[in-house]
Amino acid sequence: MRYLASIAAMALLLLAGCGQPPVPRPAGYFRIDLPEKRYVHFTSPCFYSIEYPEYARINLHPSIATDSCWMDIEFPSFKAKIHLTYFNLQENLASLTESSRELAYKHTIRAEAIDEKIWSDDSAHVYGILYDLKGNTASAVQFFMTDSVRHYLRGSLYFMAQPNEDSLMPVITFLREDIMHLIETLNWR
Repeated sequence: MRYLASIAAMALLLLAGCGQPPVPRPAGYFRIDLPEKRYVHFTSPCFYSIEYPEYARINLHPSIATDSCWMDIEFPSFKAKIHLTYFNLQENLASLTESSRELAYKHTIRAEAIDEKIWSDDSAHVYGILYDLKGNTASAVQFFMTDSVRHYLRGSLYFMAQPNEDSLMPVITFLREDIMHLIETLNWR
């Protein structure tokens, strides 16, 4: 009899627990499948060559100015672009460098931090700064590279989506590696 009473009590507790309102699941983000890293050599009409990911495509833009050249490296599966602008240096290194710094630091309103990583490769004559922006900024990574004499290349990563660092972080980290590879393989012509 005691056995039946304990079973009845357990059944009553289980049924009482079923009457609770459902608890909503926490918000989550879609799983992002990242492709294997493979790179393609590209010789730009803008006096430099790079290696870019094979899962991206190059979109050249006609330039109105004679001292600059624009192109995008587009990542359709991530809805992202790396905007690249090339300039011929004509005693304007200081102004271009300051302009790049200002463009990166315009994001201080939304950025939690901006880390600067100095780049120097004497053998390839490639020097510059990579700006790593943390937080919900419009651009997560910006950089400029130069040989300090004739060439200047500026780049910035943008997504065609509202900035949300939590959901974009895996892709930002993945594309930051591609940007580092681009910088490491940059050669002036």
